[in-house]
Parts: sequence; C-alpha cells; structure tokens
Amino acid sequence: MKARTSSSSLATRGSFHCAWLVFCAAALALAATLPAEAQEAARDPAYRAFPLIGSRLAVWAVAQLHLNFAAFILGVPIFALIIEIIGWRTGEPRYDWLSHEFVKLTFAAFSTTALLGAALLFLFVGYYPRFWTYMTSIFFPTYWVYALLFFAETFTVYLWYYGWDWLAGPRKWIHVGLGVLSNLFGTAILFVANSWVTFMISPGGVDESGALKGSVWGAINNFTWMPINIHRLIANIVFGGTIAAAYAAFRFLAAKTDEERARYDWMGYIGNFVALAAFIVLPFAGYWLGREIYAFNQTMGITMMGGFMSWLWIIQAILIGILFLGSNYYLWLGMERIPGSERYRKYVPPMLIVLTLGFMVWATPRSLVLTLDEARAMGGTHHPLLGVLGVMSAKNTVVNLMILTTFLSFVLYRRANRVSTRGWVGTGMAVQWAAFGVAAAIVVFYGVYGYFVESIVRIGFSVYQVLAVLAAIVLVMAIDIPMFRGARSTGRIRWGTIAPRSQYVLILLAVTFTWLMGLMGFARSGIRQHWHVYGILRDTSPEAVTPALGYAANVITVVTIVFFALVMFIFWLGGLGEKGRTATHGHAPAPMLAGGSDADA
Repeated sequence: MKARTSSSSLATRGSFHCAWLVFCAAALALAATLPAEAQEAARDPAYRAFPLIGSRLAVWAVAQLHLNFAAFILGVPIFALIIEIIGWRTGEPRYDWLSHEFVKLTFAAFSTTALLGAALLFLFVGYYPRFWTYMTSIFFPTYWVYALLFFAETFTVYLWYYGWDWLAGPRKWIHVGLGVLSNLFGTAILFVANSWVTFMISPGGVDESGALKGSVWGAINNFTWMPINIHRLIANIVFGGTIAAAYAAFRFLAAKTDEERARYDWMGYIGNFVALAAFIVLPFAGYWLGREIYAFNQTMGITMMGGFMSWLWIIQAILIGILFLGSNYYLWLGMERIPGSERYRKYVPPMLIVLTLGFMVWATPRSLVLTLDEARAMGGTHHPLLGVLGVMSAKNTVVNLMILTTFLSFVLYRRANRVSTRGWVGTGMAVQWAAFGVAAAIVVFYGVYGYFVESIVRIGFSVYQVLAVLAAIVLVMAIDIPMFRGARSTGRIRWGTIAPRSQYVLILLAVTFTWLMGLMGFARSGIRQHWHVYGILRDTSPEAVTPALGYAANVITVVTIVFFALVMFIFWLGGLGEKGRTATHGHAPAPMLAGGSDADA
C-alpha cells in the first residue's frame, strides 16, 4: 500500500510546527521565570498602546482566531477517533479513510494555532504587563503543565497520523490507543487553559487583596471552571463537526466525478451528524454555566441576562434558530436520497411548524426599544400580548421542544430505509411516541407553571425540563437501536445525489456557529466589565469600557471572515495536493461509498 504521509511538504510543515512549539514554550517559560527586578519593571507601565487599532482590539482579534483554530484541532480528533474505532470494529475501510481525512484537516490547522498562540502571548506580555504578571503569580505552576501537555499532544498526534499505515492490521489497537492518548492530552490542555479564563470571571482561592491562599488548586477549581470545561468540550465537538462538514461540502461542490461526490456527501453527513448530536446537548451545558455565574455573583448574572447585554441574547436566539432550522433542513433534504423515506415525509410540515414557532418565541424580546410616545401607546415597555413570551419560562420551553423536534428528525432519518422485523415493533414504537409526548407535556407544564412562581423557583424548573428531554432521548435510542438491528432494507442510500443546496446549508451552519462562538465569547468576557479579574484586578487602561453590541458584532464579523478566509486557503491547499492523483486513497472502495450500506441511515 502506498504511504499517505511521506511527502516532503508534510515533513517540512511538521518540522516548522515543532519549531514554533519549542519557541512558544520557551517564551512562556521565560516570561514566567523573570527575576524579581524584571517583574517589577514589567509593572511599569501597566499598559502599552498597540498601533492604530489599540491593544484591546488586537488581543480580542488574535484571541478569537486562536480559540477558533484551537477548538477545531481539539474537537475534530475526538470524532475522528470514534470513526476510526467504528472502522476497526466493523472492518469497513471507508471509516478508516474518513478518520484519516479528518485528522489531516487538524494537521493543516495545527501550525496556524501555534502561530496565533505565540502572537497572543506576545500581546499579553508586551501590552498588558501588569495583568500578565498577576496571572503568572497565581498560575505559574500550570504554565509548565500546559507546555508539557502541548508537547505530549503534538508528538502523539504526529505519531498517530504518520503511523497510520505502519500500525495497521494486527497493530491497529496500538494506533487506536495513540488516538485515545492524543485526545486525553488535548482535553487536559483545554482544562488547564480554562482555569485561567474562568479565574478572570469567578476568581477563587485568593484573599481580598488577590493573593493566593494555599495551593493553586483553589484558583483552578473556581465556580465556573467545570461548567466551562463541559460547555467548551461539547462546543468544540460541534464546531469541529461543522467545519469538517463545510470542508466536505467544499469538496462536494468542486467534485468532477460521481465517486467524489458520493465520498464527500457521506463525509458531510457524518460531520453534520456529529455536530448535531453534540449540539442537542449543548444548551444543557449552557444552563449549568449560567446557573453557576448567578451563584457566584448575582450582579454579574443580571448584567448578563437582564442588563445592557439582554439584546445580545436576541441575536443569539436568531443564530440558534438558524442552526436548528438548517440542521433539520439538511436532514430532510438527505431523506430524498433514501428509498423508503417517503412514508416519513408527512411529519416534515408539523415539525417545521414547531421549529418556526419555537424560533419566533425564542427571538421575542422581553422589552422593546421605544420612544416615550410609543411606550405610552402600548401601555409600558412590555407588549401586552407578546411580552409574556420574552421571559425565560417561554424560551426554556420552546428550546426544549425544538431539541425534541430535531431529535425526532434524526430518528426518522436513521430509520428511513429500514423496516424492523421485530415482533414487538408496534409496542416499541408506541413507547417511543409516548416518551416524546410525555417529555413534551412535562416541558410545557413547567413552562406554564413558571409564570405563577417566584423567579428562584422558576429557575429550578429548567432542570426538570432538561431531565425530561434527556430521558426521552435515552429511552427512544435504547429502544430504537435493538428494534432496527438486522432490519429489512428498502433500498441503498444514493450517496452523491443530494441536492447541491444542501452543501450550502452545511457551509451556512459552520459560519453561523463560528459567529455564535464569537458572540458568546464576548458575552462571557463582557460581564466582567471594567475588571481584568472580577473584583480583584481592575482594568485602568484608557480602553476600560465595554463596547456596544454593534461594535462587538462588527468585530466578531470581521474576525469570522478572516478565520474562514484562512480555512478556505487551507481547504484549497488540501485539494491542490490531491490534483493529478487517480484516487485519493486506495482503501476507500467507490462502490461502497456510492451505494452505501443498509445501516448508513
């Protein structure tokens, strides 16, 4: 078999990446081990001005780009490993090919992530020396842990990628073990970096003056550390899935043969499936994070949800609505290439109604921007009819119903070309529909009941709604998997025949989620207002103001455009390297990809 990674360009890129990692780690360690005199000098001046755009905007843009690429290289290997394990256990080489394609994408982003990380480090050290010195005084031990983990992950990923063919066959378990190890290192890196971010929001383990009490663990294990760990881990998987699906869409639209279209249609479906599966549970992690912010400081929580940032959540609602509608629309389009799916298309209109109404309620503001005359004519800042839909009881209700509807779309897609042969299929389906109905009833009941109780009680109702939805998902899948195992097929999936507009939907989902990540990053940082570390280290720079939403939206938009320009360049390079080859990989059989197996739905 021809080696897939023996080109000199990959070796050069790998050497360049390693050199940058060494440089970044050395710079990090050097900055953290300055002698006392140098640290004292770094405190004066406390700030320096970045040319033209200012220090904060420079840090903001570079940090967002770095986090976007970091989220990609941490999220994609997780489901690449899962796909490789599926291929290993089933013996189907197309899964191995797909896993290799996903890991190849992370390689293209590794060097960019390291470069942006180095730039961010220099901006902190050079333009925010007082802030950097204080954070170093708290988290100095974690810098070494972070650097060691980064080295460990990098070399493990390199061995995982370059040893793909060498560790095939009977040694495949070693290769899978390298994938597990690289993901563990990546997750540990995420947890360490999150301790720095969350300490700025909810500092712990320090006294009133900001000095460390006891060990650094108290500062790491602050109020929002674990919620953000879970939230970011899930979000990274969603993000990685959407970017991988967008890459597949890019290759699908540029494909010249039916074989290529079939291959990248399947790849786009897998990427979207992974993103959708993680996205369904992402709001629940967001609830937990919001509760912990309120628990740490109610003023910060009110600023986030009911203060000047309240309209930010309307923008967020629109973006989330696009994600829900887009994901479902892609599944509905995908059902057209599956023989036998016709019997389920009657469910599409009612599901569309639920999603549309939920979108409208989710995007309804509590209060409106009105003139005095308009407020008097309406009888207040709240609309007499629509104002009731602007509170969290209504929004929690509809978002849980939208999650249930999206999950139902996936279930129907999954069984589109299969007919169960189990004798208990009638009972099983009845229990499944009952689970959907009971979960929806519980969600609606607590949503309505929330209008008649105090806010502290109403907040607790969201837990019951979440548990009802999760229980329904688990129960339905626990029945569906054995019920359709060995099912009769109504036809093979016609991969590559999906409508081209579906690929633009995948690109739209990637752009929307990237923009949403930037928006939520602004919200998380903005609630600190004029504090570097909330309540501990005040921002006394001339830029110590929270920007308006319009300004923030413009910055996030520009950063998103730059990010996708870089991503498109990486995609183009990946396609350029394959031109002239007769086949991308010898072990991805075209007939299997073009036809699909009975279990693909």
